[in-house]
Amino acid sequence: MNDDESLTGLFEAQRGQLRAVAYRMLGSVSEADDAVQETWLRLNRTDTADVRNLGGWLTTVVSRICLNMLRSREHRREDPLEERMPEPVVSPAGGADPEQEALLADSVGLALLVVLQQLEPTERLAFVLHDLFAVPFEEIARIVDRTPAATRQLASRARRRVSGAAPSPDPDVSRQREVVDAFMAAARDGDFDTLVSLLHPDIVLRTDVGPSAARGWNELRGALTVAKQALMFRRMAPFARPVLVNGTAGALMVLDGRTTAVGAFTIVDGKIVTLDILGDPARLGGFDVAALTGRS
Repeated sequence: MNDDESLTGLFEAQRGQLRAVAYRMLGSVSEADDAVQETWLRLNRTDTADVRNLGGWLTTVVSRICLNMLRSREHRREDPLEERMPEPVVSPAGGADPEQEALLADSVGLALLVVLQQLEPTERLAFVLHDLFAVPFEEIARIVDRTPAATRQLASRARRRVSGAAPSPDPDVSRQREVVDAFMAAARDGDFDTLVSLLHPDIVLRTDVGPSAARGWNELRGALTVAKQALMFRRMAPFARPVLVNGTAGALMVLDGRTTAVGAFTIVDGKIVTLDILGDPARLGGFDVAALTGRS
């Protein structure tokens, strides 16, 4: 296992899994890639002759790196209540490429990532590893330096928060698209009643327009409130282009060839239950409009 070429091949076979774990832990593709790269560097500095399960060993290493990154992120925040929208994975409406599909396997909607970032780092790690990747609590306990029973409690607390705030979306993406298209048409036409009919009564609308704005992060609740907000931005509806956001039907707002916002919809039983909008100009410059929509 110490042969360089063999070690590289074994690591590359695990890269997709490690990247998926790190993205769920960090909510950022770029930070996930940094964590995976650090895992590779640590692998090269370690004698793995006695490692029998390299995949498990690598998962443990990348998890510890992500845990440290989450803790460091918390310490850097000037405002402990500061929130940022996780980094969305945007794909063409026709489907994600294989690399994106591997990253998003088992579904990791933006709404789920928003909830996960509100958890304590150890809660997030316990939930991600156990509930999303089936890592035994005995192994997770060694990472967080807790007993298996205490680790089980961490995951249980996280699970309760996730189940209430990040419901599983309808599996039929084409049906999701019908709902999103109807929402955009109603917003464009100023059809308030139709907007309300498409929204779950307890819908949550979250927006992140960046830290430079007076209210960079905003959250609204309730169908009537969100429908009124949608009417206020009806002028933007004609510029919405269909895409997939973290594997579910979403919208890219494009003005003069430039992305101005990304909208992620969570649709359950034909109703929009969460709508997450990233409108931070500093974080929207990396989207290739032509590649994502077929139009410049």
